[in-house]
Amino acid sequence: MIFISRTETDPYFNLAAEEYAVKNIDEDVVMLWQSSNSVIIGKHQNAVKEVNVPFVFKNNIPVIRRISGGGTVFHSLGNLNYSVITTHKNRNDLVNFGKFTKTIVDFLKRYGVEVIFEGKNNLRIDGKKFSGNSAHVFKNRIIHHGTILFDADLELLETVILPTGAVVSGKAPGSVRTTVTSLKRVLNNFEDVNMFRFEFEKFLFNYHAITKSRGFTAKEKSGIKKLAAEKYRTPEWTWGYSPDYIFENKKVTGYGEFSVFVKVSKGIISDIRLFFEGKRLINVENRLSGKMHEPQTIFNELSGNMFVETITEVLF
Repeated sequence: MIFISRTETDPYFNLAAEEYAVKNIDEDVVMLWQSSNSVIIGKHQNAVKEVNVPFVFKNNIPVIRRISGGGTVFHSLGNLNYSVITTHKNRNDLVNFGKFTKTIVDFLKRYGVEVIFEGKNNLRIDGKKFSGNSAHVFKNRIIHHGTILFDADLELLETVILPTGAVVSGKAPGSVRTTVTSLKRVLNNFEDVNMFRFEFEKFLFNYHAITKSRGFTAKEKSGIKKLAAEKYRTPEWTWGYSPDYIFENKKVTGYGEFSVFVKVSKGIISDIRLFFEGKRLINVENRLSGKMHEPQTIFNELSGNMFVETITEVLF
């Protein structure tokens, strides 16, 4: 098993790096990494249902779909993310969250912190969640990965993953809402996430008997950047991969009341009925029909309309 040292904080690169590694690096791999503010949704989730889209759009916080299942999480430089990629002969024994998360449980036990493994893949302290985990299988390879909330902005976290109140119906699995906490609140041994990362890395080297450490090669970085550009940065992946859904919303603004009914298939608006004070906005409907239901596309399409910001917000 090798350790791949990573300093990149671009969330698009970091998610692409995991997929690239599981598919293109033959050795078993351990990685620790951090991303700038970003909202990461599970592979089969609907971003519109899981995320406060108007807020993240206004604040330039990217929403990105990952290749593993599970619920929505918030990444920031106060969090530490970890990935373990292994190869197994028996595909029935690939996913094992209890075994995977034991490293964190054992590491924190050294500092007197009692961690409870709860449900399918969560770690809790004093009843509050600080780590969520998921997995992705590729042939006989498995990537287990998760995030540790060490010094997260919990108020920002709650804001970005709090849906707006619009009605979104469809088959996409929803996240399980729960109370979260940061490790720093109960762990006084580390002054910041960098010190925590340093000590956890040393622990992982012993735990997994890692004998080799390296960064990504120039060829690997090129492949990761290509994958990030062609997949993870595209609205077709993040917004278009969602199962079909119906979106309904009402909003009273300083201009008056807007209401909207939208049908979306493969991320594309197939039917839309938009009303302002009870009157249909046919021209706006025609401009948005057939377009991707994602905020930047909507905002760009309505550029020049006096209601562009309001309508974009109503549509999410």
